[in-house]
Amino acid sequence: MRLDKYLKISRLIKRRTVANEACDAGRVLLNGKTARASASVKVGDIIEIQFGTRTVKVEVLDVQETVRKEGAQELFRYL
Repeated sequence: MRLDKYLKISRLIKRRTVANEACDAGRVLLNGKTARASASVKVGDIIEIQFGTRTVKVEVLDVQETVRKEGAQELFRYL
């Protein structure tokens, strides 16, 4: 699954366009490297997102095409 789509489905970022812009600005790291929005996400990957002064680091636990709001938290684990 594309990184920008995963960020939206997991609700780490609210909208896919915002996720796309964050990737273009270099604020999203995938396994320690700057990631493009089209990068492929798989189980076990580490995603790091910089929100201004705050950094969020998560591990991908599951990849699904659709998920309910309640189930979004089960797609990743905070590190």
